[in-house]
Amino acid sequence: MTRFAFCLFATLLYGTSLSTLAAEFTQPRPGLHTGGQPALDDLARLHAQGVRTVIDLRGSQEERGYDEAAEARRLGMEYVAMPITGKDDLTPENAKALHALLKQREGEVLLHCASGNRVGALLALGAAQVDGASTEEALALGRVAGLKSLEPAVVERLAPPKQTGNTTAD
Repeated sequence: MTRFAFCLFATLLYGTSLSTLAAEFTQPRPGLHTGGQPALDDLARLHAQGVRTVIDLRGSQEERGYDEAAEARRLGMEYVAMPITGKDDLTPENAKALHALLKQREGEVLLHCASGNRVGALLALGAAQVDGASTEEALALGRVAGLKSLEPAVVERLAPPKQTGNTTAD
């Protein structure tokens, strides 16, 4: 009976770990799929659903578990690397560059990083800085796309510049 329990436990554990490997994706805008690192099966499934371009925000040093660029190309998708390695890369220039990349693409796009956090952050910045969305609208888009722990950095970048008051009397 102990061997049976161990085998059952190992099977359940193995099955659970396999199912958690598949990433979940959202569609914050029509034709835009966002989320974390896709598994091999995710790329094939997304390609079958019409995704034609993969934009990867992960840095080259981040482990993917397979050659994502080669697999995307094998499936007939365009692969674009745009490394955003942390909050220091959340710049107006990068938000504008991503915005331009998304506008230039034909067909559906998968935009991902490791968890969706950087994706949501850059989309929020772009929504505010390029599209003119309010801070609340931009953050809402970012959250739907995966923004989590980088939200304070996004809020800081979207805040109006602090004015230094001149308290000297005339």
